[in-house]
Amino acid sequence: MDATAGILFIPLIAAGVLALLPGYRLSSQLNVLASLLTLLSALFLFVERPEPDSYLFVDDLNIVFLALNSFVGFTTSVFSATYIAHELEIGRLTPAYLRFYHAIYQIMMFGMNLALLSNNLGLMWVAVELATLSTILMVGIYRTHEAIEAAWKYFILGSVGIALALFGTILVYMAARPVIGEGLDAMVWTVVVQKVAGFDPALLNVAFIFLILGYGTKVGLAPLHAWLPDAHAEGPTPISAVLSGLLLNVALYAVLRFKILLAANPAAIDPGPLMVTMGLTSLIFAAFMLYRRRDIKRMFAYSSIEHMGIIAFAFGMGGPLANFAGLLHMTMHSLTKSAIFFAVGHIAQVKGTQKIADIRGLTQSHPVLGWGLVLGVVAIAGMPPLGIFMSEFLVVSSTFAREPLLALPLVFGILVAFGALFLRLSGLAFGEPTGSLAPVEASYVPMFAHLSLVCIAGVYLPPPLVTWFQHVAAQLG
Repeated sequence: MDATAGILFIPLIAAGVLALLPGYRLSSQLNVLASLLTLLSALFLFVERPEPDSYLFVDDLNIVFLALNSFVGFTTSVFSATYIAHELEIGRLTPAYLRFYHAIYQIMMFGMNLALLSNNLGLMWVAVELATLSTILMVGIYRTHEAIEAAWKYFILGSVGIALALFGTILVYMAARPVIGEGLDAMVWTVVVQKVAGFDPALLNVAFIFLILGYGTKVGLAPLHAWLPDAHAEGPTPISAVLSGLLLNVALYAVLRFKILLAANPAAIDPGPLMVTMGLTSLIFAAFMLYRRRDIKRMFAYSSIEHMGIIAFAFGMGGPLANFAGLLHMTMHSLTKSAIFFAVGHIAQVKGTQKIADIRGLTQSHPVLGWGLVLGVVAIAGMPPLGIFMSEFLVVSSTFAREPLLALPLVFGILVAFGALFLRLSGLAFGEPTGSLAPVEASYVPMFAHLSLVCIAGVYLPPPLVTWFQHVAAQLG
């Protein structure tokens, strides 16, 4: 069995077993173990890569996403063990829903991993839809009116997005058929990318519009973002960490695959300006919306929209430096935002609320959580010398070098978001504590493991990692 089989079958088998296990402690431990084994399988791809076939393949681009996906999936499962235990104690989840939660968690990881490994464009679409449907079920797991409404909103908007992506995928097949012929090969990415220069550019152009709108809905780019804040606010916090840290990246990965196809056809449109426009729109819109949030999880949901905008902007600009910056920013955002949600999840549990106005003085009442949140917000706001500062600096400097006028709205959006985050942080972290002062049972290891990596990355990036990212940046065009 090669590494790809482990990445796919471990979560699938674990989901079947977890659906039958009644006990919380055993099921949470198995969930962590399965996630760890999936991570080890993903890391083994650095040692040996299997040969591509018509359905699965591994290259430098999807290894970036697979390693990040598996790592955050593992650390989130560790965080989830203590978080869900509290939800069970207070009666928000029943034992039956608990089995459902752990099983769907592994199905969600299977769907995302399959999307990243897929060599077939249709299979990738199916996998993204599977990952989406599993997260929709998780968002509504509390069965409150608000949670069900958020899940339905996510389902309806996600269905529209995935339908647009399906139509775009069909158009790519129609463009490939005259050159490659009918059948499976016309959907195999490794075949299509070699022969895309001969495709009808008009069909490719229309296809990309549908694809970026369809998958862009899953990325959370404005104005296609409406499902994201509700899903974060009403679902379990581990799912917020997975949404921001993983699922948005998987949808972005699909967009990047089709961007590579268009770049290889000299007569097709340049996808860059469309990505730049959607990225800037998302950044500036979300930056202003941060000032109006009253719910702590909604606030960080809009922060995710802001940062996905920066990432889409970087990849839209293209070129070695901007693509490198986009990859680095995507990695740093996933690690930082999931760490923030780890802190926020336990904060909401101990305070009994997600309302920002009712949470004060965390550094005094719960110092570890409070200072963890402070470090996370300082990182996500782009303060030096942390990793997101480095990636944002590279995005801004590469834009100034090539398109100085575009750098102005980019910097403006970043500064507006910076102000909003620190305005909220001052009340949350400092001042006279409010609400419950009871100690919280939490695992702080996942949060500080992520934040440590972000701190190190701002100061030092290992040369092999830099070389790897540079190679992937060149592949992205």
